[in-house]
Amino acid sequence: MNHYRKHWVAMVSGVFLSALMLLASILIPAQRSFAEEGLSEYTLGSGDYVRVQVYGESDLTLEARLSDAGTVSYPFLGEIKVLGMTVSQLQELIAEGLKDGYLVDPKVSVTILEYRKFFINGEVKNPGGFSYQPGLNVRKAASLAGGFTNRANKNKIFIITENDPNQTQRPADQSTRVHPGDIIIVEESFF
Repeated sequence: MNHYRKHWVAMVSGVFLSALMLLASILIPAQRSFAEEGLSEYTLGSGDYVRVQVYGESDLTLEARLSDAGTVSYPFLGEIKVLGMTVSQLQELIAEGLKDGYLVDPKVSVTILEYRKFFINGEVKNPGGFSYQPGLNVRKAASLAGGFTNRANKNKIFIITENDPNQTQRPADQSTRVHPGDIIIVEESFF
């Protein structure tokens, strides 16, 4: 009887392990694609710090912060306006530029080393500018700024988005997403 019990336990364990591996293979790529999806939509702007690399061409590696005009100076191609481009668009632009008389089939990689800043003012312990991080919301932004002060009104938070030409203050809560260049304002509570 003991032999059958061991066989049954091994079989159940194997089925459980297989099911667990199947579940992991389904969930892990889904999580990765959601993260990649958010980053693939990120548009470059003034203050982003990027690294450009070309496979097999170490002299074409560049690390640079985008200028106030959203440009970067790259060997052979000169000043490139990258404001509003995604990382993949910049990779394609540089690859195409290098194909035009410089390299046969350049493999270009662009990495964001440091995102441009967002700003948080008002009733936080250390107001100022902080480097953006993917997945940032108001609660996390306040944590980066040392947390809310005792006088903070957590129900009166506003955001001014970087791309709003009118600089309109939109109401926000602690779960509101924050984007690079945004300005968060935490009002004071009077009670």
